[in-house]
Amino acid sequence: MTSHPQRPTTRGTAPPQSWAPGGGAPQRPPRPPRPPWTGLRRFLPTWRTVLGGLLLFLLILTGGFIAGYMLVDIPPANATAVKQSNVYLYADGSPLARDGEVNRESVPLTQVPRTVQQAVLSAEDRDFYSESAIDPQAMVRAAWNTLTGKGTQSGSTITQQYVKNYYLAQEQTLTRKAKEFFIAIKLDREKSKDEILTGYLNTSYFGRNAYGIQAAAQAYYGKDSDELTTAEGAYLAALLNAPSAYDVSAHPDNRARAEARWNYVLDGMVKEGWLVQADRAALKFPVPGRSKAPAGMSGQRGYLVEAINTYLSGSGAIDEDTLQAGGYRITTTLHKGKQKAMAEAVQDQLMSKLRDSRKVDTYVRAGGASIDPDTGKVVAMYGGIDYTKQYVNNATRRDYQVGSTFKPFVFTSAVENGSTTQDGRRITPNTVYDGSNKREVQGRNGPTGYRPANEDDADYGDITVAEATDRSVNSVYAQMGEDVGQGLVKETATDLGVPKDAPGLAEARQSVALGVVNASVLDMTKAYATLANHGEHGTYSLVEKVTKGGQDVSLPDRDPKPAVSREAADTTTSILRSVVASGTGTAAQSAGRPAAGKTGTAEEDRAAWFAGYTPDLATVIAVMGQDPDSGEQKPLYGATGLARINGGGYPAQIWGQYTAAALRSSPAESFDLELQEGAETTSPPSSESPSGDPSGSGSASPPSGSASPSGTPSSAPPTSGSPTSPTTAPPTSPTDVPSSPITTQDEDEFFPDGM
Repeated sequence: MTSHPQRPTTRGTAPPQSWAPGGGAPQRPPRPPRPPWTGLRRFLPTWRTVLGGLLLFLLILTGGFIAGYMLVDIPPANATAVKQSNVYLYADGSPLARDGEVNRESVPLTQVPRTVQQAVLSAEDRDFYSESAIDPQAMVRAAWNTLTGKGTQSGSTITQQYVKNYYLAQEQTLTRKAKEFFIAIKLDREKSKDEILTGYLNTSYFGRNAYGIQAAAQAYYGKDSDELTTAEGAYLAALLNAPSAYDVSAHPDNRARAEARWNYVLDGMVKEGWLVQADRAALKFPVPGRSKAPAGMSGQRGYLVEAINTYLSGSGAIDEDTLQAGGYRITTTLHKGKQKAMAEAVQDQLMSKLRDSRKVDTYVRAGGASIDPDTGKVVAMYGGIDYTKQYVNNATRRDYQVGSTFKPFVFTSAVENGSTTQDGRRITPNTVYDGSNKREVQGRNGPTGYRPANEDDADYGDITVAEATDRSVNSVYAQMGEDVGQGLVKETATDLGVPKDAPGLAEARQSVALGVVNASVLDMTKAYATLANHGEHGTYSLVEKVTKGGQDVSLPDRDPKPAVSREAADTTTSILRSVVASGTGTAAQSAGRPAAGKTGTAEEDRAAWFAGYTPDLATVIAVMGQDPDSGEQKPLYGATGLARINGGGYPAQIWGQYTAAALRSSPAESFDLELQEGAETTSPPSSESPSGDPSGSGSASPPSGSASPSGTPSSAPPTSGSPTSPTTAPPTSPTDVPSSPITTQDEDEFFPDGM
């Protein structure tokens, strides 16, 4: 069989195979070498390198995000962010003072009008409620603008800004921005949008030292945040971008820039559907008020704030440490007009008469307090010339003897307890006592050895209780105190309002009847207000309302109750009316209305007092002597150029001017008295001004041999006493310090910074 050679095929055939030597597997021919890259091409990465690098970057980024999220916790708030001021208001809601360095008062979102909230969103973050806590695109844009020299920008959402304000510092660093990023994400998961917006509104800086929307509303428009209009809210929102650049009052040339930003905010509200175009077109640029100096502690403010804080902490309403943390809005019982009237009266009647050339004049201090007897509310208080110069509050200090202003409590106790004299006669205004100077006090078991001197060693002989009260006769009241019993006198005094632990009262010594008791002006005002209120006493109040974060704080109830019987209180009032009508307190007649009161002079004339009341206002004024360098109590002999200062002088004159001004808009009320049986029922005149000096201070000299405090007697002792009616003979010494007319000076003279 013949074999034919195979015909090579040309269609569909594989390329020829090369056979390895020795019959091995066939090998492909080697590829020709790739031509080398030239130029820039040799520096370009391959697609594998790009892909690998991208995956590595994403892996690192994801790991960094996870690590950052895990490692960065939400920190506690920074100290500045939580620090607030306490805001103090008069009874009518007008500003009184603000303490603390940071002007912030946090408010709930419900106290910010909806349109004001939307204005802030329009200015700072229009997608706040719909977007996440961060805006990467804005962050990248801000970073690029910062790097390229277009200005430092934050690119932050409201959440991020709140994190910066509340949790972090303000510096622009990468570390702070990284923390801000992670905290914002976490915060957005843990808090609602409303909570974050509330925090932002309360921590943002609006200029004029105002932190938060409430402080800003007051700083720019003098109103609370819940009273802001849409136009005003848009202006405050515009300030957030750059407060100093948009404050048109501080810098008038900012007006065009501020209006442009204001229009931007309103246009954004229209665009977002938050404001109707027609309403927007009707809005006018709300020019803010002038910037005012902060209401600090100068003038009377410091004294008032100190007294208010003491009241709140002492009553248990707010713990002292909690109060110091701030954030409270405190509406007081103080009346702005009455507060001004008291400061004016002290200035007109006393301070204007002091001279630097007299060293004793540097010792002069004054304190005052005024209470509405019906409500127990303190309506005015005078603590000193200026809290920044004399920081001790003369209205609340308890280191001066009250002198003869204590004597009415002895008589009140006598009536309350049905007390009798040593020979069994019931004590009434017409009971006759021996008013001889240094008469030995008789006890139930015989002489006591106690021989108090009358002022100026005056002898009065037989004299009624009413006359003895008019002339503040020590020998009569020392005996009456023994007749009633020191324990009962102390009990009545504390029931009326004198502190139980007051020095001199706690010991219940024989001299307690003459006023060797240390009590404050405010203490004595409370006690006299109880007499004015027919014997009913309630917890006095300096504060009407307290809120924090929109929530009310509980305050103590007044809880009024009878301290003494109406008969005891009203009968005391009847003899104190005689003191003003014809006794040592005639200067108080300048009030021009029915009044009752008592003068008092402390030991060695270190303090002079007048405590008095009308049916609708109880007020106590004291003039005190204190060395400004050593703090030592000093006699006031020679002060203002007078030989001495007594309660019937400057204190009664200040009382009269203040009371007239404080009650100017109120009709005069008559006393409605229910007297004890046998008491004098004829009301003495209160409008007639007798001749002579009610203070007896014109030419008198310092007392000799008398250490007992007392009021001011007449210039000469009576020659006979009357068992049935009080004396009407006025003091005869000339007047040295006439009452000044009531003035209406500008408020800023006494209350700089607008108090």
